[in-house]
Amino acid sequence: MGFETGSRTVQQIPLWDRYAHQFPVRQRLTYLNHAAVAPLCKPAADAMKRLADDCLEFGSLHYDQWMAAYEGLRVSAARLIGADRSEIALVKNTSEGIATVAIGLDWKPGDRMVGFNEEFPANFFPWKKMEGRGVRITWLSVKDPLDRIDEACRGARLLSISFVQYLSGYRAPLRAIGEICRRHGCLFMVDAIQGLGAFPLDVRAFGIHALAADGHKWLLGPEGCGILYIDRALQDRVEPVEIGWTNVAHYADYASRDTALRPDAGRYECGTLNTIGCYGLRAAIEFLLEVEVAHIAPLVQNLGDRIANGATAKGYQLLDARTPETGAGIVSFRKPGEEAGAIVRKLRSAGITAAPRAGWVRTSPHFYIRPEEIDRMLDLLP
Repeated sequence: MGFETGSRTVQQIPLWDRYAHQFPVRQRLTYLNHAAVAPLCKPAADAMKRLADDCLEFGSLHYDQWMAAYEGLRVSAARLIGADRSEIALVKNTSEGIATVAIGLDWKPGDRMVGFNEEFPANFFPWKKMEGRGVRITWLSVKDPLDRIDEACRGARLLSISFVQYLSGYRAPLRAIGEICRRHGCLFMVDAIQGLGAFPLDVRAFGIHALAADGHKWLLGPEGCGILYIDRALQDRVEPVEIGWTNVAHYADYASRDTALRPDAGRYECGTLNTIGCYGLRAAIEFLLEVEVAHIAPLVQNLGDRIANGATAKGYQLLDARTPETGAGIVSFRKPGEEAGAIVRKLRSAGITAAPRAGWVRTSPHFYIRPEEIDRMLDLLP
């Protein structure tokens, strides 16, 4: 039994209302654009404000607290994805994380990997660059059947795919793909930015060897701060591509010239970190761990289904069909004769944020959005 709040127990209060106070944006907007840049959750904003005030008043006097925040972020991120803190590097963004693996892996001429045509550029261009180093790429569609992926993975060194596709919202069957990669000895990399924080992900259970995600979307944290997970057994095969003073084991000894790398994923951190970003992202992840992503996922799924069903009922075409297994928080739709940018502008004038993407209206609600707010958005669609 939960404690009483008015006439209802806490457990009886919908999650979106239980945590409403952590999202002041709700007082101004119906925010359906988490696939772009999300509003900060209040814990993240408060943590960043505390550090800004501390720096204003004390400079770096409390540097030991900064170091604790870095470690706290590694620990929290590891908990979120089922990893060990020694497998977490703090990076600027998803692009840096993916590029670290793409460029740093010990490729050999004639090696082959598997990529996907629909990917966001961050998970496309680094692999295209590898073609110039003699790496052959088998390009698939994310909608290809698992048998086709299985065939492509035979003899491949690596497969890289997004957890959730940035435009269609297709959520990949990571567990099944991870099992395919395991059978064929193929490394499995995931661009997790469009799903991490909204849907559970366990790198051990899914057989993921490397993963990158930025903080400013479904993690409800700041831009310019992200995480890179690299399985401990893989780290000696992925050479750091940026070398600075903090890659090395004795980085705290400025007079040392020992170039031995740090014994964990910290070897991929090449210099001073985004401290205020680390404060914010740590707080955001700890907030999500408190709420529990397993509780968040069905709400995000249901909001996406509500948009898809409502838009279809008004004559809109969906970019991708949704199922309980493949639906996520992103829903893109359009209607002949209606320009996506004009629809987004109309919604914005009513205090509802969405995004025009490649001729589609892309919506992406997080768990704190009320279902009736989705209904209001649907009512406004021409």
